[in-house]
Amino acid sequence: YQLLTFPNKGVFSFPSVSPAPHSVYNSRLCSAATLPVSACSGSAVKFIMEPKLYRPPPEVRGMTSLDKEAFTQTITVPALRVPTGVLNKVVKSLKKSAIQRPGIPRVVQDKEESSDFRLVLLDPHKVSSTTSFSEAEAEALRSFSVSEELQHYELQLTYHNLKTEEVLEAVLPQGQDVTSSFSRVGHIAHMNLRDHQLPYKNLIGQVIMDKNPGVTCVVNKTNMIDSTYRNFKMEVLAGEENMVAKVKENGVNYEFDFSRVYWNPRLSTEHQRVVQLIKPGETVFDVFAGVGPFAVPAARSGAKVLANDLNPESYRWLQHNCKLNKVEKKVRSFNLDGRAFIQGPVKQELPALLKGTAGVHVVMNLPALALEFLDAFRGLLHQEPPCDENLPIVHCYCFSKDDNPETDVVKRASDSIGFPLESQCSVHFVRNVAPNKDMMCVRFKVPKEVLFSKDHDQTEPSEEPSSYRFITIRNARKHLS
Repeated sequence: YQLLTFPNKGVFSFPSVSPAPHSVYNSRLCSAATLPVSACSGSAVKFIMEPKLYRPPPEVRGMTSLDKEAFTQTITVPALRVPTGVLNKVVKSLKKSAIQRPGIPRVVQDKEESSDFRLVLLDPHKVSSTTSFSEAEAEALRSFSVSEELQHYELQLTYHNLKTEEVLEAVLPQGQDVTSSFSRVGHIAHMNLRDHQLPYKNLIGQVIMDKNPGVTCVVNKTNMIDSTYRNFKMEVLAGEENMVAKVKENGVNYEFDFSRVYWNPRLSTEHQRVVQLIKPGETVFDVFAGVGPFAVPAARSGAKVLANDLNPESYRWLQHNCKLNKVEKKVRSFNLDGRAFIQGPVKQELPALLKGTAGVHVVMNLPALALEFLDAFRGLLHQEPPCDENLPIVHCYCFSKDDNPETDVVKRASDSIGFPLESQCSVHFVRNVAPNKDMMCVRFKVPKEVLFSKDHDQTEPSEEPSSYRFITIRNARKHLS
């Protein structure tokens, strides 16, 4: 029962929740007969509405197969009777107090079905009496000659009127974390469910798909990214099994099979940041190019690009995206191990580039392992005469769990390349990947002492990408856990 308090009149009660058939939409004004006439005319009607009235019924707790009808309930909300002539102005004035629920109209038919009046539904958690209105709202009501007397309106809430968090919180066991966040990749919603959520995985997938227009497939990652090709196994929780996503990032269109390549929508800002550092006419070597989030926009901006990826699927989609964005003539693509790419195409192109004036960039976006590939630059041009001009700029990504990630990544980069970089590099924080785990980008010019060193003879790269495979398998758990 809902309690109503009236000054000098005592306390009255009336049913606040009434059962209604799930299949019938039933919203109506409470009968005035439930209260004394003198009470209805008072201006201090107080609605004691508890937040739980916005929550689904308790019987849905533990549901593993979604039953949308089980979420239906009827609640009582306050309302104002407003002349239709000033309706739009009143609604605009009460936008902070009006009810705001998915699929719930703020304006409904008057109880008498009069064409001269409508009811404006109010949020019971913001309006409990006429004194709940702000001074501006009260003044607006007076100026429009709207009575501040609160009406009582029975409103049916269904599954479609509830938010994702509300549905999942009602279903999952009490006290457990509710996961409603996901990464959006085209039509695919990608989730990372925890163990205690797995019994409800299909229900969670269905709710995510229902509540997010455009999402037609929900997947859950089933293991860490520990393969040679940086993709991960996933299972479809709801919707179609079409894994070919179409994505637009920073004005560039991409297409790829999300289940077979690596793509992280959270790196959009970082892709843009680095591409903006590259000037038209400069050259970019993208060592771990993926499907082209650095290579394609760099080429579109006027750079000459050599892009490489070990994953045959990434290589295929890289070529596809170059054609899709009409930059296939500006990008040379390779399907090599990262070390073989540096000691092959990069080594072949660098001597001529160093003699020019256009900048040279090397992007190494494999944060779990990229630091370990820096030693490939030792003595890379040992057969060439040393020079100080136009040395390549490296953008190397890495993870750090250290309390001082900047110092940590610079030290590790210095150790790998065999030269102290502390005084000649910059470190950019990219994003927090997990608690105490940051993604960083170390930027530096390859020291001439490293590039032209004769103490580190380069071995000819093998066509078989065994070095990349070995490093990946050896370090995957350590870096990607």
